[in-house]
Amino acid sequence: MVKAVRFHELGGPEVLRLEDVEVGEPGPGELRLRVDAIGLNRAEVLFRSGVYIEQPREFPAGLGAEAAGVVEAVGPDVTGFEPGQQVSVVPAFSMNDYNVYAERAIVPAAAVVHRPEGVDAVTGAAVWMPYVTAYGALIEAGGMRAGDTVVVTAASSSVGLAAIQVANRVGAVPVATTRTAAKKEQLLKAGAAEVIVTDEESVSERVRAITGGRGARFVFDAVAGPGVVELFDVVAPEGTLFIYGALSGEPTPYPGLAAGMPAVSMRTYLLFETTRNEQRLRRAEAFIGAGLRSGDFRPVVDRVFDLADIAEAHRYLESNAQVGKIVVTVGH
Repeated sequence: MVKAVRFHELGGPEVLRLEDVEVGEPGPGELRLRVDAIGLNRAEVLFRSGVYIEQPREFPAGLGAEAAGVVEAVGPDVTGFEPGQQVSVVPAFSMNDYNVYAERAIVPAAAVVHRPEGVDAVTGAAVWMPYVTAYGALIEAGGMRAGDTVVVTAASSSVGLAAIQVANRVGAVPVATTRTAAKKEQLLKAGAAEVIVTDEESVSERVRAITGGRGARFVFDAVAGPGVVELFDVVAPEGTLFIYGALSGEPTPYPGLAAGMPAVSMRTYLLFETTRNEQRLRRAEAFIGAGLRSGDFRPVVDRVFDLADIAEAHRYLESNAQVGKIVVTVGH
């Protein structure tokens, strides 16, 4: 028996319970991991609350899709992994099928990447979701190159900070937006070329000034809602507005018709586009691994909680007070 986090009904952090469960042996295409650290993501809050892109199929339900640990057992037909190897799990599966909020977990081998040497478990649980999200949209789908300007909203989030570092890695120009001035200095220290404080400044005016009137080749937006109208306006001709989150919770209009149908793309992006495609995931693993080894990629961890304090960790995640990633460690 191992300890695992489960919930028996939809609700707030208080529904999370640490319970004894059987973990079993890995089946074909699966690995069993000793979980050392877990990366928390907003998807888990939404799944627990019943407002995610899918609903829990049955109760009790589990949580979690990102972790770092050590391979304990390898299922039939699995190649490339063996017991004792340090690895990370990337979100590439439904939490109805697998979950990693536990001392040990069965996961699909296709969702596991080798952890670069020198990357500890906390970092290994903090890196893949943010960096693969940024890489998958901006590099894999968008083709971001040196000299391109990218506007990053919700820039103090783990994905926002990763996007800043990914842009810098390829010589692009990351422009961060943040609602208040409280996080401006942190964002500049994190590598943002410019920071726009949206409560005090016009995003449109600042981006036009920064780009000499042309606009940004990319906008990487986690907020959606009515704010996309202004963001759409700052995208350069033949550029792209990527929407990868919906923090506003409000309906998102399509501004293209009212704006005179400019040659601007607006599309949603889900991490699964990259993590569920083996070739794309391997390219992401190579790109991110190289950035970790060079020191260009430095995951920002805001706070670390113990697994026993998972409800408190979820409350903190929902507070939006963090800069970077929240990680939960698992004692053995």
